[in-house]
Amino acid sequence: MTLASMTGFARSEAAGPGPTSWSWAWELRSVNGRGLELRMRLPGGFDALEPTLRDLAGKQLKRGNVTANLTIRREEAPRMAPDMAAIEQALALALDLAARIPGAPPPRAEALLALPGVLRAGAETREEVSAPQLEAVRAGFAQALDALVVARRAEGARLAGTLATLLAEITTLCQRAAAEAADQPAAQKARMLETVRALLAELPALPAERIAQEVALLAGKSDVREELDRLDAHLHAAHALLAEAETIGRRFDFLVQEFNREVNTLCAKSASVALTATGLKLKAAIEQLREQVQNIE
Repeated sequence: MTLASMTGFARSEAAGPGPTSWSWAWELRSVNGRGLELRMRLPGGFDALEPTLRDLAGKQLKRGNVTANLTIRREEAPRMAPDMAAIEQALALALDLAARIPGAPPPRAEALLALPGVLRAGAETREEVSAPQLEAVRAGFAQALDALVVARRAEGARLAGTLATLLAEITTLCQRAAAEAADQPAAQKARMLETVRALLAELPALPAERIAQEVALLAGKSDVREELDRLDAHLHAAHALLAEAETIGRRFDFLVQEFNREVNTLCAKSASVALTATGLKLKAAIEQLREQVQNIE
């Protein structure tokens, strides 16, 4: 399995079949998205293909906002046809005006044809889109879609390397945090007991046994081994997802949220400057991981 990104670009183009000279070009662009959203931009006559194209895309893509733009180019200039109703109306007006002006010359044909709206692209010259043309454009979309899948997987391969590097950094930071936190409960308990002894010297009425219990409870709350164990489990899960590779984006995103939750608790429990600094570095690395995971299909 290969990791796939949601970011990619692909293009395909070719000359189209038919009696007249024309060509088509597909451009497909893909960016991050919560689900699969396909936006089609099709010229008139080709919109009948949209359901088929959506079905093709849904079979190959699972997530991402994809824009598919079809451009049709016809090499011959469109032939112009006269609008006879407009010409008759313009001629009648010109003749009436000439009759009212003494010595005015009769209207000339080229002057009438130069009037706006008299000439138009003849509807009879516009070709209907044929079945072979539709099939050529559909095959071109399939070709561009295959290229988009290849581009997204190539980006995914680069992304996998980045994710592996970030997970290695997080692993190193977790190991450092474990070393820094190893003596934290005992040190915290010793500091608290020393403070309590000083208080007992001034307020002997306080029950020493009760205070010792509270100190032990507070020292236990500073133990971050549970958070570190869960972070280690999350790291194993992340590596398993990378090995699975196929459509793991949503699950990886949820896993990163769990990473964040454990590190926030670790920082809250920290009783040393060194452990707090390591916890902040962990938060920064996990944030970078989250940003990269947003690109995974």
